[in-house]
Amino acid sequence: MGIEFVGNLRDINYLSIMVRMILALLCGGIIGYDREKKGRPAGFRTHILVCIGSTLVMMTGQFIIDIQHMSTDPARLGAQVISGIGFLGAGTILITSKQHVKGLTTAAGLWACACMGLAIGIGFYEGAILGCIFILASMKVLQGFDAILLSKADVIELYIELTGVEGIGEVLGLLKENHLSIIHCETVTSKECNTSIGLFVTASKLKDLPTEEVLDIIKNHEMVATAYHI
Repeated sequence: MGIEFVGNLRDINYLSIMVRMILALLCGGIIGYDREKKGRPAGFRTHILVCIGSTLVMMTGQFIIDIQHMSTDPARLGAQVISGIGFLGAGTILITSKQHVKGLTTAAGLWACACMGLAIGIGFYEGAILGCIFILASMKVLQGFDAILLSKADVIELYIELTGVEGIGEVLGLLKENHLSIIHCETVTSKECNTSIGLFVTASKLKDLPTEEVLDIIKNHEMVATAYHI
């Protein structure tokens, strides 16, 4: 009985269409809610729309084969979703005034959400539900692990804002004193204040020193207005 019911849900009928749409709304909403809480450009409604839209596309492909009995590839429409979703994801990637790239995770999440919708649309419920769990886990649980990896990286990239030009030499000297070898250094004028100087530094760690500790040392310098890892 249970196997027959699940089998009916894999066919195109009113019940399966309703189940797939509701599942797309729920799964897309779960991923989107996480992005919405963090104030990302693509949030709750965007992820729901992407998931429902891709679900509808995949059901259309199945409808063409099963109901209209046309000879075509049912995955053809879905392939266009996978490649076409890139334009929406690209719109979520921002480069701030300090050259800090934001939105890559949201863009990847939108793409994954579209793939999840395709799985729902073709009736691959198990893969869609597990995919939703793993996508959410990647965004939530692995965020802390990502921070740990960054802190232990051999090469670090920093943005340091100084209150004056004379602080450049002092800060670079401070980095060298703390076992950092300067690979690249670039100065920019701060958009917030004309008297401030922005400093992009790429450095290699000569000693196993956590990035947070390096930042604390830099921030304590009297001529440093702000500093963070990029």
